[in-house]
Amino acid sequence: MNEAAKAEIAGKFVAARHAGAALPDYPGTPPATLDSAYAVQDAAIARFGGSIGGWKVGRIMPPLSDDLGADRLAGPIFSAAIARADAGAAGLVFSGGFGAAEAEFLIRLGGGIDPARRSYSLADAAAHIVAVHVGIEIASSPFPGINALGPLVTISDFGNNNGIIIGDAIADWRDCGFADWGVRLLIDGVEHGSGTAAAFPDGPVGSVRFLLENLAARRIPVADGCWVSSGAVTGVHVVAPGQTVEARFGSDYSVSCTIKAAPVS
Repeated sequence: MNEAAKAEIAGKFVAARHAGAALPDYPGTPPATLDSAYAVQDAAIARFGGSIGGWKVGRIMPPLSDDLGADRLAGPIFSAAIARADAGAAGLVFSGGFGAAEAEFLIRLGGGIDPARRSYSLADAAAHIVAVHVGIEIASSPFPGINALGPLVTISDFGNNNGIIIGDAIADWRDCGFADWGVRLLIDGVEHGSGTAAAFPDGPVGSVRFLLENLAARRIPVADGCWVSSGAVTGVHVVAPGQTVEARFGSDYSVSCTIKAAPVS
């Protein structure tokens, strides 16, 4: 994929996101490698404007994970799309595009992360964590087929992210074994999925390690206070404007939001 093709795809995704508009078809030839997929994402980040407040990490399942040499993917979370659940937050999805909600542990990173370091142990990655919250990721793209076409297409449009809803902090996250908690996702009061974060390879800390290495390889610095949406614990569940989503974590924590349509310009 040449630079012009990458720029064209990035430009069309960015324009659609800013307009709150749908893209019925993928806007070009889909990327065929991880490098080209992230190159499209990087071009879109440069065009989009605004600060990045965090990164989502998603799972790449076998056999594609074996073929691509990666079991996770990353995408930016822009600061304007980060909301606190206690502020009556709404998750915005693109009408005519793809929209879903995911129950996730949201990890806050501290400062002092060496942008040149390319390899981390789990312990090294965990040392950069300063807080863990419960939360919801809003997975949405103007392109309705983003998930159906696989992880490379997902990567190319910001990892299919359109924000996070931040719930309460887990006070004793270092010792409570939160990765083993049962997590449930309800839409309009009906359970649609359940699971544990331990089902991810190396759990949520593995997502942090992956992200630090991914961003270092792309020469993207990690800001103090960066959020990491560490992966869908209960799966990816399609939502529509007007619905209510609630994620329940263990016996003591929950977070909820309403779903609204992204504004059309």
